[in-house]
Amino acid sequence: MIGLPRQGADDALANEVEGYLLWQARIAEAEQRAREFTGPLEWLTTAQREEIERRYVADSLARARADLERIAARCMSLRAEYEHRYDELRRRCLALTLAVCTGCTALATLLLLL
Repeated sequence: MIGLPRQGADDALANEVEGYLLWQARIAEAEQRAREFTGPLEWLTTAQREEIERRYVADSLARARADLERIAARCMSLRAEYEHRYDELRRRCLALTLAVCTGCTALATLLLLL
């Protein structure tokens, strides 16, 4: 019997599909902007126009990739920072809880002895 896919696998697949669609939209946008850029340049030959559009698209996509990589690196560093702070807060809360429980136990023991 084949089991159902895990939720994590579904999330990963959804993220990949979303990333693919967003990148395809970025490509389409870059191509449209390249056509708009070369549109007013009526003196260009067809080959020149295609070359400029190709370079424009390549440059736009390279910049978009660099931006995405920079954003992803920042997200990862923020995640690590917040995980560190969360772990530290959790340790403090546990230490405080243990201190309060120890204090209450000691107080109860003293009250029983008196």
